This record gives sequence, C-alpha cells and structure tokens, in this order.
Amino acid sequence: MGFEEISHTADWSARIWAPDLPSLFKEAARAMNALSGTVAGNGPRVSRAFETEGPDQESLLVAFLSELVYYQEQENLTFDDFDLRVAGQWLKVAMEGAQIESVDKAIKAVTYHNLKIQRNAEGFETTIVFDV
Repeated sequence: MGFEEISHTADWSARIWAPDLPSLFKEAARAMNALSGTVAGNGPRVSRAFETEGPDQESLLVAFLSELVYYQEQENLTFDDFDLRVAGQWLKVAMEGAQIESVDKAIKAVTYHNLKIQRNAEGFETTIVFDV
C-alpha cells in the first residue's frame, strides 16, 4: 500500500496502490492530505459519515475525495481514520478526524482526468489528478 507524487504541469498528481478498493480509497485520501500539507490539530476528534452511489469505481473515488475537500473548505476538518465499504456502485464511509491546524496549499477539486482504477497482481492501482 502506498502512493507517490507524479510530476504534473499545472496540477498535482499521485499514483496510488493498495491490495483492495477500500485501502486504495484510504491511500488516496492520505496522498491528498500529504500533497496539500494538511496537518490535523490536537483538539477533540470528530466523526462524520456519508453514503453515495456512482456508475463506477472511479466515480466513487472522486465522490469520496470531493467530500473530504468539502469538509476541509467548509468545516475546516481533515480526516485520517476511515471505515469504508465499497460494493458495486455503492460507497459507505464512516470517518474520524480533527480540526485543521494548517494547510500548505488547498486542493480546489478532484478531477477525472485520465482516471482509471486498474486491477493488477498486487491489488489495485490508479493515478489521480488534483486541481490546485
């Protein structure tokens, strides 16, 4: 499991890999937080949950990460602990996090640019581009 930043002309991009889909989604969230330099404060932990549907796994990943961008922008929250369930066209997430202490550079949006989740011998892999 892991991720690495990939050089991109105007935006940020990361290649993410994991043994299963829930882990891939978690690693994508970790990559997004790392790229933006998001640091959680030491205050009380907060919980949020949501469910969504989409036509494919890529749409579910974008919806998940976009929800995290929303919480960062609207509630100044970042999340680092996830319970994810992916089944077909459905995603259910329970997550814990904290108020944001600092962010180096905000991510404006999660894009579909060349987004394709691929299955390989080790599990799953994708490359995702973030608009900054």
